[in-house]
Amino acid sequence: MTAPARTPPAPPFTRPIRVLVAKPGLDGHDRGAKVVAAALRDAGMEVVYTGLHQTPEMIAAAAVQEDVDVVGLSILSGAHMTLFPRVRQLLMEQGRSDILITGGGIIPRDDMEALQAQGIGRLFGPGTTTTELIDYIRSWAATHLTA
Repeated sequence: MTAPARTPPAPPFTRPIRVLVAKPGLDGHDRGAKVVAAALRDAGMEVVYTGLHQTPEMIAAAAVQEDVDVVGLSILSGAHMTLFPRVRQLLMEQGRSDILITGGGIIPRDDMEALQAQGIGRLFGPGTTTTELIDYIRSWAATHLTA
């Protein structure tokens, strides 16, 4: 009796994960976003940093134009319940529901859970290590991206 044929494992992910880091809204504090962008770059990811004062429309357009895998939003202004869903909606309208939307800032736990229920990825608060974020993105990429 012969064993059933096995499907060969998928080839390893061979290109860098592409991440867009953005600061939406009027919040002018970008040190954390720059630290995250540098850490992701040091971890081998390709990073596009859009700078301060980006609208959701600008962020979605840049994500599509740059063909990113992940959008990371840094929001300290309290507008997270508006900005995360708006960016997600705009990406979906452009046929890019495959992009992970994650991010962080001053976001209450209940709001994090509500946003995740709307399809936003894991969100991170103060004190999160960059290693934790990198591991999350890599884990997501391992199950969602192909070589």
